This record gives sequence, C-alpha cells and structure tokens, in this order.
Amino acid sequence: MATILDFEKPIMEIEKKIEELKQMSIDSGIDSTKEIETFMQQAEEYKKELYGKLKPAQKIQIARHPERPNFLDFVNGMCTDFIEMHGDRQGMDDRAIIGGLARFDGKPIMIIGTMKGKSTKENLEYNFGMPQPQGYRKALRLMKHANKFNIPIVTIVDTPGAYPGISAEETGQGLAIATNLRDMAKLKVPVIAIISGEGCSGGALGLAVANKVYLLEHAYYTVISPEGCASILWRDAAKSAEAAEALKITAPDLLKFGIIDAEIKEPTGGAHHNYEVMCENMKNIIREALDELSALSPDELKSQRYEKFRKMGEFLEG
Repeated sequence: MATILDFEKPIMEIEKKIEELKQMSIDSGIDSTKEIETFMQQAEEYKKELYGKLKPAQKIQIARHPERPNFLDFVNGMCTDFIEMHGDRQGMDDRAIIGGLARFDGKPIMIIGTMKGKSTKENLEYNFGMPQPQGYRKALRLMKHANKFNIPIVTIVDTPGAYPGISAEETGQGLAIATNLRDMAKLKVPVIAIISGEGCSGGALGLAVANKVYLLEHAYYTVISPEGCASILWRDAAKSAEAAEALKITAPDLLKFGIIDAEIKEPTGGAHHNYEVMCENMKNIIREALDELSALSPDELKSQRYEKFRKMGEFLEG
C-alpha cells in the first residue's frame, strides 16, 4: 500500500470521490464523463497549488518518502552498461555507498552514490544510507580512477548523515570524510553532484565537492538534521519544523546563498510518483553540465571548483 503523508490526505479524499463517481457512472449507466473530468482538473490544480507552496518540514517528509527512487533506480533510469566496483582496498566494502562505471549518452562516466533500501531487509543491507569510512574510501578510490582516465564523475547523494556508531569512529570516520573533501577539490575532471533526497552534514558533503551541485525540488541539504538542530538549540526534537525553517535547507534559499547551482524539478507530488520523468529531468541537467564543463581545461576545472566553495554563503556584520 502506498504511503500517504499527512498533508496529502485531502488529495486522497478527492481522488477517492472521483473513483466513487466513476463507479456510480458504471453502475447506473449514466454518462458522468464531464463531471469526472471537472473533478480531475480541480484535483490536479489543487495538487499543483499544494506542492508549490510546501513548508520545509513538508519537503523533508517527501525527501524521506520510503518509495522515493534510490541510487540504483537513478542509475538504471539514466545509464546503460553499469558495472559496480567494490572495495576500499583495505579489505572492506561498504554497501551504503555504491559506485562504478557506466555509459551516459553512450559516453563513459563514473557514477557514485549513497544507497538506501525500500524494505527493512534492504535498509539493513545498506545501513539506512549511512556510510562508514570504508564507503568514503571506496568512493575516493573510484574518483581517482576516473581522474586517471579522464572520465567525468557524477555523484547522487541521499543520506541522513555518515554512520555515527563506534565502529565508524574506530576506523576513522572524520579522517575519511576530510580526505574526500581535500582530494575531491584536486580532481581535474568534471564533477557533478546531485542531492536527491536527504543531504545531511559532512556525510553528504563527502561526496559533493563538485563543479556543479544540484538539488531536487523536494530534497534538502543541511549542516545538521532539523531534529538534531532542535535537540541542541531547544533540547526538544519535536521543534524540528521550526528548526527546518531557520536552517534554510531547501532549494530557494540554497540558491540564494550560492550553495547549489540549480533546482531540478520533480513530478507533481514528488519523485516517487514518476521515476521515468524524474530520471529524464536529471539526465537533461547532467547533459547540460557535462557540455559546459567539457569546455574547461583540467586546471580550470580544479580552480572553478575551489573558487565555487570559497564564495559560498553570506555574512552579516553588526
């Protein structure tokens, strides 16, 4: 059964009434086509109005939707000939980060991303999309491979954050992420990052030091989860909606602050409603970015990426 979010219940009621009207028309033999079309048009207009003015806390609900497309959904929808590459060359292979070579528009790319599951079994396999140090080491190994052979890199990020457990700390979580930040800045090939759902803290940034950074319409990108922020500031995680407003974590604010380059539109209601349309929208953005970045030299790519991150943010003095 499809997951219905709280604020979507009025839409479900309208669609239920439309189905009832269709059934009544069949049972009675009375042609109600015009009435049904009117209701459907009204429902569609209501949807566009509702999803066009969502609050940050509501966008977060969509970003965390259990049926939202995951990394492999995007790979299968955008690429061909994907070959997964395993291991960090230190004896470990983190399933929370998956990557490998693929063809995009017939040309090779290295595509890497965090992976979430859609069932309890899958989420346990992928550690709920929370990478450990070996995941970041694997990702960097693949990026360096791409750099060596002049292959563009695309990362797709959807993570609540790097895994905060003892095992991750014991094996160097902070160092692994910091190394990725440093070495991604040095890459001499085009790097494109897309935040497709949750983009929390250094766990997301460890895959997103890129020449172009994009955010899906109902995704969010933040230094800390709203729940974590509320727990620290007010000692009350229930105030997460207030924290989400204050953190400025959705596309309009992130564009204003220069954190992302563009917003990628989602199908009405969210990416989970139409994987095919979502993948096509992402393909168009990636295609444009690769065409633009391919005109830059290796040194220009590195300099552009460095300057992009140096200029981020706004400051108030008082």
